[in-house]
Amino acid sequence: MSITLNTTMSSIMTNKRRVGALKSLGVVTVGDALTYYPFRVADPVPLRALREARIGERMAFSASVRGMRVVPMNVRRGYRLEAVVDDGDFAVSRHIAGAAARLVFFSYKKQYVDWLSMRLRSGAIVAIAGEPSEFNGQLQFTHPEIMTVAPGSGPADGEYSGVVQMSALKYDADTVEAGLRRISRPRPVYHASSRISSEHIHESIVQCIELLAGTGQDLPGDAATEAPQTMKPMEDGGISGAGTAPAGAESRSGNAVAVGLARAIPDVLPESVRESNHLLHRAEAFLAIHDPLNTADFKRAIGTMRYEEAFVSQTALLQSRSNVRKDAALPCAGVALRDRFIESLPFPLTGGQREIIDDIGVDMAREYPMQRLLQGEVGSGKTVVAVAAMLQAAGSGHQAVLVAPTQVLAEQHHATISAMLCAIDGVETCDDPSRDALSPNDPADLIKATESAADDGDAKGRAAVKHPVKHSGARSGKQDGAAHAQSDANTRHVPVILLTGGMKLAARRRALALAASGDPCIIVATHAAFSKTFQAPNLALVVIDEQHRFGVEQRESLRTKNDVVPHLLVMTATPIPRTAAMTWFGDLDISWLTELPGGRKPIRTFIVPEDDGRMMGSMFAHIRGRIDAGERAYVVCPRIDADDESDGDDDTSGASQIGVYDDSDAYRRESATAAANTTTSAPSQEDGDGAPSRPPLHSVAEIERRLSSLPQFRGIRFATLTGRDDDATKQQVMADFADGATPVLVATTVIEVGVDVPQASCIVIFDADRYGLSQLHQLRGRVGRGGTDSWAFLISRAEDGGPAQQRLQVIQGTLDGAQIAQADLEFRGAGDVLGDAQSGGKSGLKLLRVVKDAKIIADARERAGRLLADDPDLSGEVELAGAVLDFTRGNETFLTSS
Repeated sequence: MSITLNTTMSSIMTNKRRVGALKSLGVVTVGDALTYYPFRVADPVPLRALREARIGERMAFSASVRGMRVVPMNVRRGYRLEAVVDDGDFAVSRHIAGAAARLVFFSYKKQYVDWLSMRLRSGAIVAIAGEPSEFNGQLQFTHPEIMTVAPGSGPADGEYSGVVQMSALKYDADTVEAGLRRISRPRPVYHASSRISSEHIHESIVQCIELLAGTGQDLPGDAATEAPQTMKPMEDGGISGAGTAPAGAESRSGNAVAVGLARAIPDVLPESVRESNHLLHRAEAFLAIHDPLNTADFKRAIGTMRYEEAFVSQTALLQSRSNVRKDAALPCAGVALRDRFIESLPFPLTGGQREIIDDIGVDMAREYPMQRLLQGEVGSGKTVVAVAAMLQAAGSGHQAVLVAPTQVLAEQHHATISAMLCAIDGVETCDDPSRDALSPNDPADLIKATESAADDGDAKGRAAVKHPVKHSGARSGKQDGAAHAQSDANTRHVPVILLTGGMKLAARRRALALAASGDPCIIVATHAAFSKTFQAPNLALVVIDEQHRFGVEQRESLRTKNDVVPHLLVMTATPIPRTAAMTWFGDLDISWLTELPGGRKPIRTFIVPEDDGRMMGSMFAHIRGRIDAGERAYVVCPRIDADDESDGDDDTSGASQIGVYDDSDAYRRESATAAANTTTSAPSQEDGDGAPSRPPLHSVAEIERRLSSLPQFRGIRFATLTGRDDDATKQQVMADFADGATPVLVATTVIEVGVDVPQASCIVIFDADRYGLSQLHQLRGRVGRGGTDSWAFLISRAEDGGPAQQRLQVIQGTLDGAQIAQADLEFRGAGDVLGDAQSGGKSGLKLLRVVKDAKIIADARERAGRLLADDPDLSGEVELAGAVLDFTRGNETFLTSS
């Protein structure tokens, strides 16, 4: 059978239990096995004679088998194999007297016992590694790892006496020295599970390497590798540490396996790149990672594969960026309406806002699609920039859609944008109450009104309104004239359409009809924009708010609805360091809004220990004072009610990034978030099972009851808001909170993104020590938006000086999102900050670290850029082209815009 990287594990392994266990880890093919990297290597096993043994400390030695017997275990079923070994010759080489010890193995499987009996026949020479113990006054090794040595290889006289020739057995090593060298070398340690141990993972991967290299040999039924971690036999008949290195082990340290593996695994990196960076061949790297000679060998190999990941990912991103420019887009050169909007604003734009609006204007005027990421601090004015871009599209006679992650935020955007457009002199919106004659949901009336607005133009303008441009490209003079007339008409009427999944059927149909008409408009939508029923044939711009809450496939659905690719603007307030942004958004032009609008006052942040009753009381008294002054207060809890087991909100539409830390800093995510295909945490090297238990998280229902009973809040009405509430309830709750009917809102993190109530001046976050820094920064940004003094209170049950306390001190000490993002990456890793699906896990990036490997990424990006400049299609690098294609196709959840 020809073995390749695409060969399935089930076709080369006869043990179905192990195949299933590997599959649960995501290892389905040989290629998956080779890229299932260990997270460290164990220290080399020291060589010691039996008289030098230290109980409980692993050791390695060579010995000859003096006797062996198999004893049936009638009570527990199965078999016990005992072998007595003597290290006389090995001890002499260390100038110590020899001694005897017993090796013990347990198994349910007779086949395995027979196979092991043949290896441990009397007179056999073996190299042994294991942990010594004492039983009945005798030194004992339970389930040690053994390697058989070919006869005639004794260290002293060249041959042990009484060696039995076992012609049916292929020996693991040719010499004692080789056997000891291999059995004592560093061992990779893998992320394991209750179904399969790290040692078994290692054995399976090494077997794959041998088969690829043409040196492997199946063990009988794979039984020889079944070894649980205790003496107790398990259901699959395995035994702990039975550790038999697969046949051909010694040849792996030579050139034969490396040469064979190189034939089966061609290199991906261009030869010039590999040599200039002093990297290993891909086959050599796999061999050194899974079967290292020493720790230096392992580290160099990991570095090679890390660079390969950087080079392939950056090549894919740069190629994607280049390919996008081959697509056709609708040029949006009409800026008159946009400029009038800017002039109508009651506040001046910041320098950063003006610069980014100009950059977007230039991008949208081109005939290929814009792809831009707008990252801004909480409250930095991203919405104004987005509205300006959408008005440029509408003012050019086209449609724009803004997609928000929650209905609350979509409704808020709809109201905000409608109010902004009403302030523009002479512009009517679909929601203008003075326009009673026009039904905001009647497409026929809308078309009539639009045609009427075009009467001041010529016939070409009216034709352009009736039949919007469906394709881009080089325009004729007549088309330019029509577009100009249409642009003038659009400066008078810009309907703003709301489309959410919670709308009544009739209203939803009217909104869909308005969008499907192709008339210039602004559409504000939730996930409903990704449905097949949503059609916008004149769509020129897509704005994604809080992009990390939408999958690539969802965003792609909007880009592929029409023949013409729309411009794309994605926005995020989640702080992401520049190095991370360059890695995960490498195909986008990136703009940063760091300057806050004038009048904003810094938010004062305090850490409040929950067991400090005096401080808690003072905090509530302060909040009551702010409420009496006409302000509002948020209270945030991580759970909905006491029966909620998810440690978070159920708002799958919002898909909040709720995370829970324990004191060992092991990160855990709510199950609802994983189900929503959003952020999940990366596998931790420690599962946190040994961490001290934490008190249960506070719930919305519990805190609302407690606060409403406090004397500080006597006479104050409370409201609650969670992801479980229906859309009508959410809308009413936010309206009551905004107008002061219920000045205290107890909510989950459904209010985390975009909710804008200027009167809100205080936010209390319970269990703040259990959130990530970026999310705390987002939540804190819900206050201080009205120009008043504002406060954030972080309620904590963290131990003084612990990791959780250190995280909170970062939030308390700075309002700089970049610093917070950097600290969050250091505490949690990129997988947790950006989401596992966006930075590792299924993304195909298993080794690359966005912060620590910034230099590697920059170097890879520069070299990839030079390579693509000379060879855009990678026709001269077939293997790299295949790797890039596999990376692109296999990364549906990888954070790119395409």
